[in-house]
This record gives sequence, structure tokens and C-alpha cells, in this order.
Amino acid sequence: MEFIVEEGKQLAQDCSTLVLPALSIGNVGQLAVDLLISSLRAERIGYLDDPYVLPCVGNDAYGPIPQGELALPLEAYDSSHNKLTLIQQRSPVLKGMMVEFAKNLADFAVDSGKKHVLVLSSLDFGQWQRIDMSRGSQVYYISSTNMDGTDDDCEKLGWKKLHEYDPAQRGWKCLSTLAAGDPLQEGSLPLEDELEEDEDYYPSLPFAALFSCFKAKGLKVTCLLCYCSEGDNIPDAFNLAGAACKLLELSLQYSHGVMKLVIGQFPFPGRLFMGHPQICLSFRVDDPKT
Repeated sequence: MEFIVEEGKQLAQDCSTLVLPALSIGNVGQLAVDLLISSLRAERIGYLDDPYVLPCVGNDAYGPIPQGELALPLEAYDSSHNKLTLIQQRSPVLKGMMVEFAKNLADFAVDSGKKHVLVLSSLDFGQWQRIDMSRGSQVYYISSTNMDGTDDDCEKLGWKKLHEYDPAQRGWKCLSTLAAGDPLQEGSLPLEDELEEDEDYYPSLPFAALFSCFKAKGLKVTCLLCYCSEGDNIPDAFNLAGAACKLLELSLQYSHGVMKLVIGQFPFPGRLFMGHPQICLSFRVDDPKT
């Protein structure tokens, strides 16, 4: 993986936290990162070139009117005021190469001086075994802070550790072995469309590979997760982005103006798939009396 810095810019050395999505159902992690980049007014400083990410190109991811500024598969943004680096991933990883891609990202994080990595992603609602809708949309987590995946800061925020995370289970053990660079055929890890047991579903997902590889490098890593289905998942993205702000203690306020700004600035793929006018109508927050 190569990091290419834009002309006249550089990676801020004091940005010790890295935020990035793990691609999954509903693209909630990507939408949440888009929300953070737009609301924090983070500056694009460069992009990452990785052989395991499918190439793609778009037109001006955040401008309400495309200006011809290209959007690439892996872009890096800095929010120096908040000491954050954000990576947006707009294209999937080649099948069977997720662990190698995660290793490359972990190397980049270490080389750029990151101390804490926050991964945002989603889980298939159909796999939810312990459904509790009494508290509405819920956030789950796993953390490298403790061996069992728990974290006191996350618990204080009212989040539940992902029950299905078990470092002794075969899928998670396999990932840990691969992440550490020990010899093991990656094909022995069940793929998502070849699962035989429910317990293999979670370690087969991209967030699990990222978690294991960042952890293997000695970095603190936290995954924030929510269950969702395919469709318009903008509310889930707001929920996940809000959770990230709480954990990182960001003073980000979702005022009416910010909400309209962000909805109008979802990246090109979001406008293509969902339709810009429908988003505005569905989530318009103006007071009808005004």
C-alpha cells in the first residue's frame, strides 16, 4: 500500500486517532464516515493505493454541485482541530484478500503514528439473535482494551459488547493467526457465502479482519457496529456517527443546518443509488410553521 500526498499538503503528526469504515450491509460505515468528514470539514490530504482494492472513480464526493474533483477508492482526510485522520473507502476488496488489505492498512496506521483506530461498520439484521427493540437503534462494540473485547468507556456510554465475539472461537483464532503473520491458508477461513455455522458469520466480515490486524500491531482498536437491512440507512449512519463522536468526545452538533448540509453532500454513489430529491424530502427538518 502506497500513500500519495496531495501537492502542498502533509499528514498531520498530531492526528493520533484514525477513523475508517468496514464495508458491509447497507454501507452504513461509509455513510457515517462521509457524515463525519463533511460535518468536521476535514481536508483531503491524499489517497492510498492498494493492489487489493478494486479501482473506481467518481465526481466530487462532497460538493453539492460536481466541480470535476475526482473521488478515488481510498482517500485520507485530516481534521487537525480534532486530531483525527479519516479514511474513506469507496470500493470493495478483492475476494479472499481482506486480511492482506487489513495488514496493509495496519502498517499504514503504525507508520503514520496512530495510537487508536476506530472502525465503523454494520451487521445483517437477519443474524441478530438477541433482539431488543426497547431502546431503539443500538450500538454494539468490540475493543482490544481487554482480552474478552470489553471496554469500560464503551460500557459507560451504554453500549453492549458484541456477544458473538469470542477470541477462542475458531474463526476469530484463525484471524488472529493470519494477522500475526503465522502460516495458515486464508482459504481455511469460511467465506460469507460459504458459511456452515452461524458462529462463523462475524469473523468472516471485513470489520473482523481489520480489528484483528490492527490489534496484532499493538494498536488500540475499537469497532462500533449496528444492525441494519439493505435500503435507505441514513438514520443508521447518523446513529453510528453520533456514537463515534461520543467515544472520541467530539463537540459535533447535528443542528438543522448541519443536517441539511450533510444530506446534500452525500457522495456521488449515494446520490446515484438513492436519489438526491428523495433524501431531502425524507429527512427535511425545517419547522413547518416557518
